[in-house]
Order: sequence, then structure tokens, then C-alpha cells
Amino acid sequence: MSEPKDVVEQAVQWLPPRRETGGAAAGAPTGADSERWSVDRVEALFDLPFADLIHRAQQVHREHFDANEVQLSTLLSIKTGGCPEDCGYCPQSVHFDTGVAAGKLLDVGEVTAAARAAREQGASRFCMGAAWREPKDRDIEKVAELVRAVKAEGLEACCTLGMLSEGQADALKNAGLDYYNHNLDTAPEAYGRIISTRTYDDRLRTLERVRDAGIGVCCGGIVGMGESQRERAGLVAQVANLDPYPESVPINQLVRVEGTPLAEAEALDPLEFVRTIAVARITMPRARVRLSAGRREMSDAVQALCFLAGANSIFYGDKLLTTGNPDWEADQRLLGTLGIRTC
Repeated sequence: MSEPKDVVEQAVQWLPPRRETGGAAAGAPTGADSERWSVDRVEALFDLPFADLIHRAQQVHREHFDANEVQLSTLLSIKTGGCPEDCGYCPQSVHFDTGVAAGKLLDVGEVTAAARAAREQGASRFCMGAAWREPKDRDIEKVAELVRAVKAEGLEACCTLGMLSEGQADALKNAGLDYYNHNLDTAPEAYGRIISTRTYDDRLRTLERVRDAGIGVCCGGIVGMGESQRERAGLVAQVANLDPYPESVPINQLVRVEGTPLAEAEALDPLEFVRTIAVARITMPRARVRLSAGRREMSDAVQALCFLAGANSIFYGDKLLTTGNPDWEADQRLLGTLGIRTC
């Protein structure tokens, strides 16, 4: 095993060159910003001494963003439950008895009211999730109407609807959709332990259709599902090697829901979660790295470390689809204590 100093020197040698301009950088990542990240290279970052890793992540963060600003997003379940997929973490799957009932798609009035409330509380992006394996074209027509309603409220619009077929991403783009979320969940070698009803290539194909349609990509994964550190490195490498890497990278900590196969998964060390945030920031310097599911189970100190490591976007509101989230007042108190502005 390498001595710590050797690990530091090796990892720093592999890092992208520092920008000399400083300050916040506008715009999405481009192909020129992307480089190939092998799993070995990413794992070397995970192996850095904690202080060195956080220091480098904060340097990268400050080169591209205002380090004291966090983007607020709101996530609304517009069609809950009844999903035919068997994702081992998901309470909305029909395969598991979690007490989540299947519901119908929300109407325009309900979504408009939720978007307006989100805007009034400071959100700049409104995300809508539907528990589908893959929407039908008639579903896309209805969601397009919801997208137009969100845009009319002056918010960025994001959707996560499952796999998209030919032409569906274009229809959403024409309605004004800004971002589409489709996570890779975990590393390719761990994927079969989590889900059997779709393949890794299915996920990559949807991401390609989203990118081809000119929609911003939101793509990350879930940690704490029993994966090894090398598998966490494999997930980050997969996302970072998308060309270009996503504009938005949600890092979720598993929320263990009774009735799902992962309900008894061993809890992830909080500092390992912070390491994951830092590695995502270093490998995808221009992306919004979003501190996503699992925040309610994190202490204020752990969340503060995540912001220090480069997280600069959160979901706020008391629920993320069907699982809990810190309440608005708690988030306002924490951000105020840290001196972090919202955008």
C-alpha cells in the first residue's frame, strides 16, 4: 500500500490543471472540460487524507462557483407509486410492500400551486418526478403541459420520468424543459445487485436522447447501498466520463425504507459520504453537485462539510417524492448559520 504522501502526490498529478482566472464560471460543461477518469484515478482521490481531499475540492469549487452560494430546487411527485421496476431502494415499486399507494398524475392546477409556493420560498428550479418505467406518448403530452405551467411561474423545469423513447425528449424540449434527471444509481459492476428490470445501457441510452434533444442532463447516483469504496469510485467515474459530464450531479445517501430489500443496509460512514461529494466536485468542476436524498438523517455538521467539499445545490421542502427531507425552517437556519446565500 502506498504511503499517504505518495497517494497525495499521485492524486494531485492526476488532477486537471488549475484555472488562473478564479471566480464563478457561467455556462455548462463542454467536451473540452471533460477528461477520462479511470476508476483507479478516482479511487486515488478517495484515498487521499481527508484534509487534503477537502482542501483540493474547495479549491476547485472556488475556481468555478461562488463558494457561499447554494442553488435551491424543489422536487414534487406528480405521479406516485405503482412502478413496475424492482429498484431495491425504492418504496414506489410494486414489488415491495412499503405502504405507498399508486396515484394518478397531478393536474395543472396542483402543479402550478406547488411551483408558485416553491418560487415564493426561494427555489429557482422545480423538479417533477413520476413513478413510471417509461412514459407513453400520451403521458409526455400531459407532462409537457405541466412543464409549460412551471415555466410560466418563472422557474427552471426538470423532470424524472424513467426511460425515454425516440422523440419523447424532443417533445419535452419543445415544451421548455430545462433539465432531465436520470441517475446511473451505482457502478456497472454493482448494478445487478440493485435492479433487474432495466440495464445500465438502458440508462445510458436515455441520457443520450436527452443530450441529443438539447436538454440539460441531471445524473448522479445513490451511495450507502452496500457498495465498496471502489464501486463508489466506479459510479463517479461513469458519471464524470459522460461527454460532456452532467450540468447537475445529485449525490443521494440511501434512505432505508422498511419493506424494501435495502431496508437493513449498513449505514454509510458520514465522512465517506463527504468524500464522495468532494470527489464528484473535483472530477466534474463545473457541475452543480447536489446534496440530495438522505439529508434529514445528516447532522448540521455533516451537511456543512458537504458544502465545504463542493456541494452547491439542495432540494428543500419536507418531502422528496415519498421520503422525508429537512423542513424549510431548518434549512434556512443552517444556511444562515453558515452564511450561505441561495439562488
